[in-house]
Amino acid sequence: MLRRAGADGYGGAGGLTLPAPRRHNRARATPTHTLTRTPRAASVAFILATIGIDALGIGIVIPVVPQLVRVLSGRDISGASVWVGALVATYAAAQFAAAPVLGGLSDRFGRRPVLLLSLAGVCANYLMLALAPSLAWLFLGRVLAGATAANISTANAYIADVTAPERRGQRFGLIGAMFGLGFVLGPALGGGLGSIALRLPFLAAAGLAGCNLLYGVFVLPESLPPERRRAFAWRRANPVGSLGALAADRAGAHLAVAWSCMWFGLGALQSSFVLSTALRFGWGAAQNGAALATVGIGQALVQGLLVRRVIARLDERRTALAGYLCNALAFLVLAAAWQGWMIYVGLLAQALGAVSIPSVRALLSARAGPERQGEMQGALASIEGLTAIVAPLVAATLFTLATRPGTALPFPGAPFLLAAGMYLLAHAAVRRA
Repeated sequence: MLRRAGADGYGGAGGLTLPAPRRHNRARATPTHTLTRTPRAASVAFILATIGIDALGIGIVIPVVPQLVRVLSGRDISGASVWVGALVATYAAAQFAAAPVLGGLSDRFGRRPVLLLSLAGVCANYLMLALAPSLAWLFLGRVLAGATAANISTANAYIADVTAPERRGQRFGLIGAMFGLGFVLGPALGGGLGSIALRLPFLAAAGLAGCNLLYGVFVLPESLPPERRRAFAWRRANPVGSLGALAADRAGAHLAVAWSCMWFGLGALQSSFVLSTALRFGWGAAQNGAALATVGIGQALVQGLLVRRVIARLDERRTALAGYLCNALAFLVLAAAWQGWMIYVGLLAQALGAVSIPSVRALLSARAGPERQGEMQGALASIEGLTAIVAPLVAATLFTLATRPGTALPFPGAPFLLAAGMYLLAHAAVRRA
């Protein structure tokens, strides 16, 4: 059990314990670097709630944004699909650009102000979506959503600040569990509220973000003391510069490749799963929703409960290797499945493979000093944003080529075969790191 260092959980009202004057009591002087290892439970709860609300917000818009686009554009489903795809790409592009900036700002000014400002932006984004009178406003809202969703990188940096390196994989697993849980509940909440009023889900999401913001104002202490901060520099805070810093050495470069391959595989799953199962098995919204909810719950359980035990028995590196092999096997099953129940076998293996996500994040976090956690986490979020743009385009193109009329051997599982190959590349990259 973590002990509170003082009235605010960090040693005093100011968030840091000041060394006692030498002439009074040398024994009470507390090294500043140990204070961030004893976070108050409310602070960690706030970070987890922030991640959960981010994921909940992403999930909420899934069932209602296409309908809102149809209303604002006046087009049918086919015509609106182009705008929906553009909105997804806009969100990912904003995350790609903003994540390293927020990470750099948190290294300069601390995690607390960046997190709170980002939450204010999240709240404003949902209000914009709820009140959007045109498609242009909808796109502005998605830009703001992508930029503020990059606060996940700052949240991860906060966890790295207050957690010893050997326990970061476990804490990152809890973050992944909260994201998975929020992403499962989001579509259900969005669909239910959207059936009452089309814009009601956005108002609900704005209310949740606003409550979390107020909670953070009163309970969240700063995790990065002034002596650990460093100057903000655009050469490091742009996506190219942050990725270059991430891959500055051989091991870091290999881990960055593994991270990229992993998120590429996940992007292929998200963009091709519904199309593939509909073509192969005739699945509709109910069957696909149940399957995706199953994998979301499975990943939440694996990252929240299983990952700490696996890392304790193995270590982060071997856990990542096992996870990537499990994912490669999962996507091979998804690619070759000829009966519906086989899809669930593949999704179960894919959920077990989620142990690789916090493990690789912990490996990369351990390579960055305390003053670079924001930059490093921002670079990882930037990679996620980039793959969210590229992977769906590649997977959709491959699916079209593999299933178009006249194809000698139609293969709806082609995107999953590509994803399996990406996970094998990720496995090889971690082995070389």
